[in-house]
Order: sequence, then C-alpha cells, then structure tokens
Amino acid sequence: MRDPYTVLGVSRSVSEKDLKSAYRKLAKANHPDQNPDDPKAQSKFAEISAAYDFLTDKEKRGAFDRGEIDADGSPKFAGFGGAGMGAGGARRSAQQGAGAGFSAEDILKEFMSGFGGAQQRTARPGANPWADQFAGGTAGRQPSMKGDDANVTLAVSLEDAHKGGSVPLRLPTNKIVSVKLPDNVEDGQQIRLKGQGTPSPMGGEAGDALVTVKFERHKLFRRDGADLRVDVPITLYEAVLGGKVRVPTLDGSAELTLPANINTAKALRLKGKGLHGNGDLYASLKIVLPENGDPDLESLMRFWRDQKPYKVRD
Repeated sequence: MRDPYTVLGVSRSVSEKDLKSAYRKLAKANHPDQNPDDPKAQSKFAEISAAYDFLTDKEKRGAFDRGEIDADGSPKFAGFGGAGMGAGGARRSAQQGAGAGFSAEDILKEFMSGFGGAQQRTARPGANPWADQFAGGTAGRQPSMKGDDANVTLAVSLEDAHKGGSVPLRLPTNKIVSVKLPDNVEDGQQIRLKGQGTPSPMGGEAGDALVTVKFERHKLFRRDGADLRVDVPITLYEAVLGGKVRVPTLDGSAELTLPANINTAKALRLKGKGLHGNGDLYASLKIVLPENGDPDLESLMRFWRDQKPYKVRD
C-alpha cells in the first residue's frame, strides 16, 4: 500500500476527527456505486478504506510514524549507522566489517536481533550456531515466527448484506480477494480470512486478515435493527382519496395500498420486507404539494379553513 497519509490526503499531525472527515469524503466520492463506469473505483475505494483502517490503529500508526514498519505493516529492520537493512545488507556488512572488529557471527547476531533477538542454542563442536536459523535445521529447530494478523474494514451495502454472496476487498498487502458474506450478516460482524494477513518476516506462516463488516449508509433506507424505514412522497389527493403507490424495498419495488383519508403521522408496515426478510419495512408518507402553488387549491383551502375548520393541535 502507498503511504496512508498520501492516500487520504492528510498530514501526519492530522487529528482523529479530521482523519475521519477526510475518509468519509473520499469514500463517498470513490464508492463503486457512485462510479459504475470507472473500472478502478473498487480498487480506489479499497485503498482508501485500508489506509483509514491503518491510521485508526494507534499502535500501527505510531510504529509507522517512528519508521518501525512500512505501509503494509511489515517491519523495517535496523542495520548499522541508523540505515535500514535487509538480509542483503547484512551480508555486505559482514564482508566489509571483517577488518573493523566485527566477525560474521556478530553480523548475524545483529541481523537476528531485528526479529526480536536471536534464540540461544547449544553449539555442536565445529558447527555454526546460527546455521539452523537459515538452513532448515534438524532436531531442536525453533518454529518460524507467524506473521501478524491484519485488521481490515469491509464496507457493505444494504443490498449486498441482504442478498448475501461475495464482495471484493483489497487487503493491506494490496491483494484483492473475494469475501463470502455469512448468511444474515450483521453490522460489525467479523470474518477471519486465514493466511491473508501480514507475511512472516522469517518465512513462516502468514497471519490472518480480520475483516470487520461495516454497513454503508443508504440513500433511501434508515436501518433500525432488522427493520427498515423509508419516506414515500404522496400527493394531496392520494392522501384524501386513497390509491396505490410503489414503494422501494431491498428486493425491488412493492405496491402499497393507501386507504382514503390516510393519516400521514403513522407509518404503514410492509411485513417481511426488512433486512434479510427478518424485519419489516415501514413507509412514512409525506404529502407533497404542487410546485409553485396552485390558485384553485389555495381557493379551496381558504374555503375549507373558513367553512369547515378542524383542529389537529391542542
């Protein structure tokens, strides 16, 4: 992954509040549902989410700011003179430092300290005590260190949560995987992807990816547990005379029958049309008057007010 600060367009001193604000703005602008014609929208959105997850992890953010890990969460190994060094650098230093008071064993010990310290062993006569660390050792070999688990947030639309199936996710390693959603998946539910976490610095087993499901805010529906609520605009004459209107649901539109003289203060229920079919859908009716007004309607309302007034408030 690229520098997470660069991905989100924020400075290293950004506050949690401003970080969250920047993420929301970018996530909204780059969400695949908002960019159906952009083939790179999913990867952009995944990168933004991964960067936000990384920087909201205080431990990872601190380690990154101190230069201890890179943007993928992999450790940076300290060499000599403050310079970063990998295995190749250690070998070069071993050759160049032979005349400067450092033995090859000293170099190897320093290299191994980057992994949390070399494990002490009982040396066999005439044997290199560090050889088994690299050469597949026989009896008494210590198991390789497992990579760290990676925490990732998966943004899921209500439609995807409702119908199930699989959704794509870009991991911190920049790999894109398909995540199978559990049946009746819940907001905040965690899914473990074995072996999809941070690679082991010792060549051992990779960690796991701990994927937390986060339901996206919907442009129409408001969620109340498994129940959904939606606003349905109706005309004044539909409220007075009744009729049939189409109401959006997660399974497509459904027909709702309005009784005459409907009171819009109370929502109408469509049973079993909520999330996963476990909840209900509540349609809140909103009377919408003609745009720019209407002289005949205004005349009728004045007549009604003067000749047939009624109270709706105490």
